[in-house]
Amino acid sequence: MEISAQMVKELRESTGAGMMDCKKALVETDGDMDKAVDLLREKGLGKAAKKADRLASEGLVSVEVSADHKIATISEINSETDFVAKNQNFINLVKNTTLHIQTKGISSVEELNSSVINGVKFDEHLKSQIATIGENLVVRRFETIKAGANGVVNGYLHSNGRVGVIIAAA
Repeated sequence: MEISAQMVKELRESTGAGMMDCKKALVETDGDMDKAVDLLREKGLGKAAKKADRLASEGLVSVEVSADHKIATISEINSETDFVAKNQNFINLVKNTTLHIQTKGISSVEELNSSVINGVKFDEHLKSQIATIGENLVVRRFETIKAGANGVVNGYLHSNGRVGVIIAAA
């Protein structure tokens, strides 16, 4: 089957995978989009496994405070390089993960990995992000605090995105 540039573009937009990876997947599946998506997902999980032992010591901190100032969450997600920490996909991953932790009331990395985000287990979601971004990514740590009955919480994130704090006042 002839693989058009439009087909490659469509697959790339829906998966976030590289252009050549999309073309190869479409060739292998004779142009079947659903099978190509599945193939890319399988290859992505393999790529993520290969990157798992690489050191992730750069990254970003995210602070989310609820609109009523009763719950605040801070998280640190690491990447291998500071270059990736400036990537919009990574920035969105960090922000969305922090919001997910806060809204689901997650308190441990194990609980996070088994939770569901965007219809898939978080562990699988993170592996797909590793495959898309191309570096090992690690949820290093996170914490959520809640205000007492008459208290409030707030947070601060430094402009470099690497230093943050959350605080509760009674």
